This record gives sequence, C-alpha cells and structure tokens, in this order.
Amino acid sequence: MQRAVAAEFLGALLLTAAVVGSGIMGERLAGGSLAIALLANTAATVAALATLIAALGPHSGAHFNPVVTLIAWHQRLRPTGQSIVYVGAQVAGCCAGAILANLMFELPWLEASTHVRSGGAQWLSEVVATAGLVFIAFRAGSTSEAAWRVPAWIGAAYWFTASTSFANPAITIGRSLSDTFAGIRPEDVPGFIAAQIAGGVLGALLLRFFVGRKVPA
Repeated sequence: MQRAVAAEFLGALLLTAAVVGSGIMGERLAGGSLAIALLANTAATVAALATLIAALGPHSGAHFNPVVTLIAWHQRLRPTGQSIVYVGAQVAGCCAGAILANLMFELPWLEASTHVRSGGAQWLSEVVATAGLVFIAFRAGSTSEAAWRVPAWIGAAYWFTASTSFANPAITIGRSLSDTFAGIRPEDVPGFIAAQIAGGVLGALLLRFFVGRKVPA
C-alpha cells in the first residue's frame, strides 16, 4: 500500500512537472509561435507519461488521475480506502509537480495562473478527452499496452480538442498554481473538473457497452 501510494504521488509529481516545465521551456524557445510551443509541450508530455506508466504501473496501476481511480473503484478493482488515499496522493503530487517546475525555471514557487480556459467548447473538449482516456486505459490488457495507448491518446487530444486535453482533475488543480503556458485560472478549475467527471462517466458507459463488466485490472 505504501509503495503504491508513493508511486501515485511520484508519478503525478513528475507528470505535472513535465507538462508545466515543457510548457515554460517551449514558450521561451518558440519565438512567439504557439504552435511550436504546443508541439514541444505535447512531445514532452507523451514521453513522460509513457515512461512513468511503464515504470510505476507495476506498483500502483499508474492511475495518476482521480477519474481513473474512481472508475477503477467503481469496477471493484480498487478498495474504497485505497482509492481515497490514491486521490489524495494524486492531487498532492500534481501540486508539488507544478511548484517544482516553477522553481526549476526560477519563477515564483507558487503563483495563481491567469490563463483563461472557460466556455462550452472547452468543457465539451474535456468531456471528450476524459471519456476517451478512460475507455482506452481500461481497454489496455497490460501495463505495456497502456504505456503506449494512453500517451498516444493524450498526445492526439492535445491537438484535436480546444482545451488541449487536461483530462485529469488533479493535474487541473496543479496547473492552476503556475502562471505559465500550461496554466489555468483557479476560477476555471471547477468547470474543467465537472466536465472531466462527466467524461469519466461517459467513458464508463462506453466500457459497459463494448466490454461489459469484464475490464482489465
């Protein structure tokens, strides 16, 4: 249990540091091109997510995401107590990861984001991104499959969704603590989280329709 929780915390921390840090680096080096900055942000996120799932999946399942943990609990793949602790570790890890990225780039260690991310298109994008994440993650038959399927989906969704595919309540909270390229205003966080939860429910319904109750652990 301790090792699993530590894996969730570490994975969430490093994933958020990769997302926020690559956003900062990409924006600094892109010469004003948002497309190049987003491409750099996408590549770093996909690489980090793939390696973290492969490295930590055997210890915790590599959720790094409260929605994934919620669906695992609903599918009776994780007990209630462990699920609650997982979510706490994920949120704490994502917040710590954003702070780490700020410090690595000599920014204020904690600074509320001013990046506006709100509106129906953004929320719909989060529903789609999260539903796809849940469906694809729980269709993976092993950690090795998840290590390429999940990052591939997230990388694609960075570009075909208006929200750039947060798809994770914990990382949404973490990203609100960095006033940088990957940030989100704190007042926009509740709307994103609500959309992500709705996406998780939709993903679970898709699983029920296509797979039934039998999903990989």
